[in-house]
Amino acid sequence: MDVEAMKRAAAEEALKFVEDEMVVGLGTGSTASYFIELLGKRVREEGLEVYGIPTSYQSRLLAIENGIPLLSLDQADAIDIAVDGADEVDPELNLIKGRGAALTMEKIIEYRAGTFIVLVDEGKLVSRLGERAAVPIEVIPAAWRAIAEEIEIFNATAELRMAKNKDGPVVTENGNFILDARFAKIEDPLDMEVELNTIPGVVENGIFADIADVVIVGGKEGVKRLER
Repeated sequence: MDVEAMKRAAAEEALKFVEDEMVVGLGTGSTASYFIELLGKRVREEGLEVYGIPTSYQSRLLAIENGIPLLSLDQADAIDIAVDGADEVDPELNLIKGRGAALTMEKIIEYRAGTFIVLVDEGKLVSRLGERAAVPIEVIPAAWRAIAEEIEIFNATAELRMAKNKDGPVVTENGNFILDARFAKIEDPLDMEVELNTIPGVVENGIFADIADVVIVGGKEGVKRLER
């Protein structure tokens, strides 16, 4: 089973959590895209009645394309479940997210969900956060250089993320920049998540500690669930 097949298998497993009349947070990225496409298929073919709350323009456009009715965050009384991918998952189910630069809205929606379900292929499992992935940090543009210097006190280095298909840096949907921070070691993910957000000019960071309820892992031997 290749990586894309693992991602799709995880997305198929996540559909088992979806019931009629649910409000579903729709994540961003390649694995979340499989879930959105499969959820849309159930809406069309089975008449499943759900509403989606997208975490990005990408997930919004994909949901519309697949016929999923949408709500804005302020229209929903509650979010039943949220489904999204992750860049890394440690043994305590702490996450690094934000490679798609949608981390702020992802965190807002996923912290408010009754159940947060994470979809990954087995290659995203790590022994500790930061083992392979940088921690994305959304920052106010005018402050990015000062924040990059401030992050050095955490024994880390931060680089401004540059765009691939345009000149200049990546600009988030909130009009901000992304710093990618690499840490020598993240001893306490929850403490680091809180500490980073205390730096003036930081909007949000990509450590999602103590939030995932279920992690669905697609692997060569099939799909497994990890639960907190």
